[in-house]
Order: sequence, then C-alpha cells, then structure tokens
Amino acid sequence: MNFLAHIYLSGDDDQIKIGNFMADSIRGHSYENYPSDIKKGILLHRAIDSFTDMHPIYRKSKHRLHEKYGHYSGVIMDIFYDHFLAKNWIKYSDENLEDYAENFYLLLKNNYNLLTEKVKGMMPYMIARNWLVSYASIAGLEMILFQMDHRTKNRVAMHQSIVELQQYYSEFEDEFILFFEELRSHCAQKLKELE
Repeated sequence: MNFLAHIYLSGDDDQIKIGNFMADSIRGHSYENYPSDIKKGILLHRAIDSFTDMHPIYRKSKHRLHEKYGHYSGVIMDIFYDHFLAKNWIKYSDENLEDYAENFYLLLKNNYNLLTEKVKGMMPYMIARNWLVSYASIAGLEMILFQMDHRTKNRVAMHQSIVELQQYYSEFEDEFILFFEELRSHCAQKLKELE
C-alpha cells in the first residue's frame, strides 16, 4: 500500500493519519518519542505493511512484476493498488477524492512541526503535483512512477510497468478489491487493539 491507502486506513483521527503517513521515515523504537496518536499511526502503518507483504492475493499481484522489476515489484504494486483505491474512491468514501486530498495537505501544513525531515522535503512536491489525486489516472500514475525512477536513480525503469498494468488491468483490479476488504477489516481490528 502506498500513501493514499495508508492515510485512508487511518480512519478519521488526524494524528493517526500523520503517524501512518510518515512512518516509513521513522526507524526502530524512535516512534516512542512521538505523541500517543502519532505512535498509533506508526504502528498501524507497520501492521499494514506486514499484513500486505504476507498476503497471498497481494503476492499473486506482485509476482506478475517480479521477473522484470525484481525488488521494486513491491514498490510498483503498492502504487498500482493506490491507483485502484483512487479509481474506485466513491466505493470507499463519502468525501470526494479532491477534497480528501486537499484536507490532508492542509493537515500536513498545520502540523509541520511534527513531521520528519524526509517528509518535510517531500511534501512540496507531493502537494504541487497532487499525488493523492494523481493516482486515479494512468497518466498520473506514470508521472509518479517517473518520479520514483528519479529517486531510485532509474535502476529498473518503473514507469515502464504501465505496460503490465494495462495488460493485466482487470486481474489487478479484482485482486485489489478482494484484498482491500480484508485489509480494511484487519486495520479496524488493529486500531481497536491500539486504543
């Protein structure tokens, strides 16, 4: 799961959203230095990643990419799954995606002092290019994958995976829908445990 799914799966608590969003830039036990709900978001993020990486449906999706993209097949698949969440957003939320994204960007700006340096560095690009809404279109997805290529020094040309996305589009989407229902249930349970 990539940014949009992590934010969405945090529910309505803004601090949990922030923690979940920036969790990748917080190592080991350093999460304990954050306020309670930020910590919950970080732990939720880790639970989402563990559940996702081990899930047979996700692994089946990722396997289609593995031969060509190797280690980066997981990164690409996370972005593809965010695409299907954005594309099918009205099934999952009463708030339209544009408003949801705008509210999240405002949340980041209003809590800037809580963010890690890595997130502070990435945030202007994310907002300027409206990543959360960009996931919904193939063109937007390709732009995000180009940016990922740049960040990884073009090791595997991730933007080319649009070919596989289009080739297996219905399979990927069907797998996402099945998997995401299970992931939503898992997150609801995890949030109860973190209370």
